[in-house]
Amino acid sequence: MIDDKQDRIRKRAHAIWENEGRPDGAHERHWHQAATEIDAEKTKSIASSKKSPARAKAATKPAGKSAASAKAAKPRKG
Repeated sequence: MIDDKQDRIRKRAHAIWENEGRPDGAHERHWHQAATEIDAEKTKSIASSKKSPARAKAATKPAGKSAASAKAAKPRKG
């Protein structure tokens, strides 16, 4: 797993280096930036997979009137 992460960081750092025009002497900054981006992706995916059941249900609820607006739309008996 560590080898996979190192490989992903290496590839990302290389892409950053190429996107910046292949400058000399910036390899440590590119490596650090790539590692930070890879870690952020992992953190983001973990956070999204740990959504609470209520949030997950709300996310899949079809668009339309909310419960509050549905109550407001009901006519009053009188």
